[in-house]
Amino acid sequence: MCLQSLTLLIMFTLFYSHAFALKKSYIVYLGSHAHPSTLLSQAHLDRVAHSHRTFLASFSGSHQSAEEAIFYSYKRHINGFAAVLDDKEASEIAKHPNVVSIFLNKGRKLHTTHSWDFMLLEKHGVVHKSSLWKKARFGEDTIIANLDTGVWPESKSFSDEGYGDVPARWKGSCHGDVPCNRKLIGAKYFNKGYLAYAKFPSNSTFETPRDLDGHGTHTLSTAGGNFVPGANVFGLGNGTASGGSPKARVASYKVCWPPFKGAECFDADILAAIDAAIGDGVDVISASVGGDAGDYMNDGMSIGSFIAVKNGVTVVCSAGNSGPKPGTVSNVAPWIITVGASSMDREFQAFVELSNGSRFEGTSLSTPLPENKMYDLISAADGKAANASALQALLCKKDSLDPEKVKGKIVVCLRGDNARVDKGHQAAIAGAVGMILCNDKASGNEIISDAHVLPASQIDYKDGEAVFSYLNSTKDPKGYITAPNTKLNTKPAPFMASFSSRGPNTITPGILKPDITAPGVNVVAAYTEATGPTDIESDNRRTPFNVESGTSMSCPHISGIVGLLKTLRPQWSPAAIRSAIMTTSRTRDNTRKPMVDATFHKATPFGYGAGHVQPNKASHPGLVYDLNTGDYLDFLCAIGYENKLVQLFADDPLYTCRQGANLLDFNYPSITVPKLTDSVTITRKLTNVGPPSTYRSYFRAPLGVEVSVEPKLLTFSNVGEEKMFQMTLGATSEKALGYVFGELTWTDSRHYVRTPIVVQLSS
Repeated sequence: MCLQSLTLLIMFTLFYSHAFALKKSYIVYLGSHAHPSTLLSQAHLDRVAHSHRTFLASFSGSHQSAEEAIFYSYKRHINGFAAVLDDKEASEIAKHPNVVSIFLNKGRKLHTTHSWDFMLLEKHGVVHKSSLWKKARFGEDTIIANLDTGVWPESKSFSDEGYGDVPARWKGSCHGDVPCNRKLIGAKYFNKGYLAYAKFPSNSTFETPRDLDGHGTHTLSTAGGNFVPGANVFGLGNGTASGGSPKARVASYKVCWPPFKGAECFDADILAAIDAAIGDGVDVISASVGGDAGDYMNDGMSIGSFIAVKNGVTVVCSAGNSGPKPGTVSNVAPWIITVGASSMDREFQAFVELSNGSRFEGTSLSTPLPENKMYDLISAADGKAANASALQALLCKKDSLDPEKVKGKIVVCLRGDNARVDKGHQAAIAGAVGMILCNDKASGNEIISDAHVLPASQIDYKDGEAVFSYLNSTKDPKGYITAPNTKLNTKPAPFMASFSSRGPNTITPGILKPDITAPGVNVVAAYTEATGPTDIESDNRRTPFNVESGTSMSCPHISGIVGLLKTLRPQWSPAAIRSAIMTTSRTRDNTRKPMVDATFHKATPFGYGAGHVQPNKASHPGLVYDLNTGDYLDFLCAIGYENKLVQLFADDPLYTCRQGANLLDFNYPSITVPKLTDSVTITRKLTNVGPPSTYRSYFRAPLGVEVSVEPKLLTFSNVGEEKMFQMTLGATSEKALGYVFGELTWTDSRHYVRTPIVVQLSS
């Protein structure tokens, strides 16, 4: 090539790259579609896509440029498109009167702690060989969708043995490399948002709904996996595994891909998946993904879940893994069921023994040490490489350990910053024979079982301090790690996981989030066989089941329970199902004391929401706090959205913001009053879903708050009957500033309809 031609090519490439770099991927939301399902022919869908191109062409200059820019056209239930735009185009589109919102195609993370930082159905988990199971026929009429990393179809959890025909209402399908059966009835992938953000071309890795990560298989099987006898993880936790709705049909919608700049799942793909799932006919959408909470109109999960709920689909999302810091909860839209994570009464114990006779309970799924003897112990900080800091070494980060110092020894590492399994991997690379992983202060008593690549045990903060003290005071420290074993009936349980994101809700402080908590620590469920249990490239082990932790794991527990309730109570709305789950939950552990957090301090509704789920009781709550689409639109008006925008959001030109719409009167199954200075009166409406009965109110007033309820008795004669009540909350003269907590319970001595009260006292 001549020099002139090469120069021109370089100039063109630089110009093109610069121009492309100025463009970003956006989502343009135009509201929901009003067309009935009978009109969803391909020709009709093509006309919808054409209308989107025509709309964008009015800004970009031509149909061709619009067609090149649009990479998703949301045509079925969500009305809008995703496109690559420059800032000027985005700014002009935002001014159009028919546009609800335009926002960047944001990235989100999976909510498992495996990368960063089934229920064994005896009485350990949430369903206690459940009478609810039998009543709900194991969820056989329900279709559960999972938005995640895909599915491993060969898992026994997705066997269709004993299943009848696929429901006639199902319109979904499976991509070619994932075989459908009568259990796993759908598998699709959505990657265009991810690729548009990452700005690199697709390949076979991004063109499959197969789970190459493990997260999607784990969460889907937790929600709806079939019964699998003899499930275990390297011989531990042996039992019969199943999902919450073991006979439900399941479908996988792959929206999450390998991390790019810290993000794995993008809003454009999430919206496309939700639009498809609604059209396919799912009953429940389980989404173990999230990001920073944001404006409801500029959030793909918020918008997609609203349209799903409007169409009768219950949406369950994880609260996030950014705890215990306050105000970190995500997926806070009031039409979503938001799930925190707590422990269960089963542990995989691996004890740490020191030569001074001390013995500390830890946890692990790793192989035992090669010999039954005491080994030399070394603090990772003392084993640091020459070019590493003491802190880097203490955290056992990459290339921070000196093989000459740690070879053949048990290395003591500190939890935090990098993945737990990576710490063990770095120790193994340096030649260590084992690892003791000590919790940092924030993690407290929360210890997580991992299938480390070398013999290991994770111990709590207090015990970790004792181990470090021993190292610092002993000339020739030695220790041992026992082989892991399964222990049941551990106490206290449940307690809140330290990683579980906490309230208050930073977007709408008057709505308590999370709503509920469920098992999310050391959960056994199905796993992909495309990678090892640590997801480390050199880990050649394969296991059909694995243990993972995170709100990613607690979310599908609730999704499975929703599936049971959908089968048992098909007439219940998504809001009624959430109310039943929340108002029947518990806030005491198996020692009959108030639930605690990972530091064993008393937990609050900012961690557990209404409490820890009790599935059997959720099937007969007595009364529910119900909500419909109109109530959610009133909510949007109450928090300040203009009437025209709400009309567009709902695609209802006749909707008018209800005069006097007040967030305090939003019929949510929790009561939250931010910035109380004097007194307020809130209104709620209860719907009877049980037998005729009379309910009396009882309350535990928050500290510094006077509470009264009128009327004190509510009598219901028929199913579906509604009754109103009012609660007045006033600050006392002895008030203390800050958040205080209480609860309201309506009971007929058979049902206990409990609602958390959260008040922020302000000067």
